[in-house]
Amino acid sequence: MFNFMEKTKLIKMRESKRIPQRQIAEQLNMDISNYNRREKGQIYIKNEEWKKLAKILDVSVDEIYESDDNQSFICGDNVCASFFGTNLGTSNFYAIPESFIETQQKYIAILEKENEELKQLLQKN
Repeated sequence: MFNFMEKTKLIKMRESKRIPQRQIAEQLNMDISNYNRREKGQIYIKNEEWKKLAKILDVSVDEIYESDDNQSFICGDNVCASFFGTNLGTSNFYAIPESFIETQQKYIAILEKENEELKQLLQKN
């Protein structure tokens, strides 16, 4: 389950200027469903798109921009760490359970300890 961050500043500005989503989508060369998913926070809005949106709405980027940094994912009953990645212009969301991250951190600590022991052993020889 995902908790998407709706772009309320963008939506309010677009609505206050009485510009329909269809018009914005056309100017961004995308279909209305893709634009709608951006407003809902389901698709990451790239920096270049924020600039185009600001120009279309005749405002500064700061007046409409909202970060995706606080977006979180729910995996079963546990909140997961969230990461954004881009690949050839597409946005990808990766949800990693906290338990997995904790296990990996413990494993890294064990490897670091073994590494130190091996270094000391090599120095003795």
